[in-house]
Order: sequence, then C-alpha cells, then structure tokens
Amino acid sequence: MFTHVVLFWMKPDAPHNAAEQTKIDAQDLLAKIPSITYFSVGDPAMTPRDVVDNSYHVGLLTVFADTEGHDEYQIHPLHTEFLARNKANWEKVRIYDFKA
Repeated sequence: MFTHVVLFWMKPDAPHNAAEQTKIDAQDLLAKIPSITYFSVGDPAMTPRDVVDNSYHVGLLTVFADTEGHDEYQIHPLHTEFLARNKANWEKVRIYDFKA
C-alpha cells in the first residue's frame, strides 16, 4: 500500500473561494483517477494539541495499492488538470508519502 498525504496552504491574496475550489476540483478530478483505492479531501480538524499543525487550508489523502499506482496518478491527465486549475492559488504544499 502507498499512502500520499498532501497539505495545501492558500496564498493570502488568493480568491476567497480558493480552498473550496481546490476541494471541489480534487473531488471532481482526482477522485476519478483509476489507480486510487481510497480518496479523501477536507479541512483541518482543528485538533487542539500542540503537536498538531492546523495551519493548512486543505488536506488531501490518496491511497494506492502500490508505488506504480501512485506513479500513474502523478502523470494522469486529471492530475495535470487539477494542478493547472489550482496551483496559482497555493502558497505552500507539503507532501508526506509512506508505504505500508
């Protein structure tokens, strides 16, 4: 199993709906990529613990059966379209990948 976690921070001058649009486009585009076995996108849970980073605007979780599935996702046209539609609004992106 290959897990891909992505956290997005919007630019201060991004349109007011940039985070919402990122979530909508993730659902409408990324969730349709065939190699994904589990998909989730949402807002920070605002967990009140010192070790939790709640500063991001959108969290994305995708799970794949294997590394090959993740690699297919990275070059899939729907992933490319998602980036083209939203990347200009992101100030920072952090990615955490791990295998189980």
